[in-house]
Amino acid sequence: MAFTDPFIRRPVLASVISLLIVLLGFQAWNKLPIRQYPQMENALITVSDRARPRQLNQFQQLNSAIIQGYPIVSMGDAVQTVRDIASQEAPAGFAFDYGSSARQYVQEGNALWVTFGLALAIIFLVLAAQFESFRDPLVILVTVPLSICGALIPLFLGWSSLNIYTQVGLVTLIGLISKHGILIVEFANQLRRDKGLGVREAVEEAAAIRLRPVLMTTAAMVFGMVPLILATGAGAVSRFDIGLVIATGMSVGTLFTLFVLPCVYTLVARPDRAA
Repeated sequence: MAFTDPFIRRPVLASVISLLIVLLGFQAWNKLPIRQYPQMENALITVSDRARPRQLNQFQQLNSAIIQGYPIVSMGDAVQTVRDIASQEAPAGFAFDYGSSARQYVQEGNALWVTFGLALAIIFLVLAAQFESFRDPLVILVTVPLSICGALIPLFLGWSSLNIYTQVGLVTLIGLISKHGILIVEFANQLRRDKGLGVREAVEEAAAIRLRPVLMTTAAMVFGMVPLILATGAGAVSRFDIGLVIATGMSVGTLFTLFVLPCVYTLVARPDRAA
């Protein structure tokens, strides 16, 4: 965060004027015997000592005081706390702005919900066209908020923060976790159509048969995120954030898929046609 002073041009203008006065009056100063009269010298100039910083920090071409720190809470709580303190303690005429990851969080934080909603809408429409039904996509996407809750657990514990990289991981998680629901719902519909099973019998058999593909997909994704989580060097933090969100979201979302999705399917799926 940087506090800026809108009156930066005043000291600069005063310095320029003082420099001109010194340059124009240098010769006259040497010709006049003012130094022989201390009382006259004190009447013209005043000498005093004052502490000044060795350098002046600037932010957006304004003098600024930069406050830096490492948040021990979430980025949202840290930004809100600093904002409250600045609005109460900053003098009149001063403004504050953000830099680095805090600036990115403030500018792009609201874009997450728009991107998240568009991703859900596009996937829902594609699934509706594939299954020729609005009920089956609703059953498939019911696991998305559950997996998102699992992905937010490490953020709540302070292992990471909600930034652009974790947001990318959350959007990626929508497509990955939807695949589990597609496997179970599509096979359950096929069993009902080919064998004439009921809703509950079909989804139970589909969940049992599709258990191995679901677990294999989850294991492949989780183990694929291990190199990102254990990454070191430049860019390691961004890779850690993406890997952590996807790994935890897939693990928790898979458990909910195997137990919650069959229950939702029995309630929402298209009822059996009367013989």
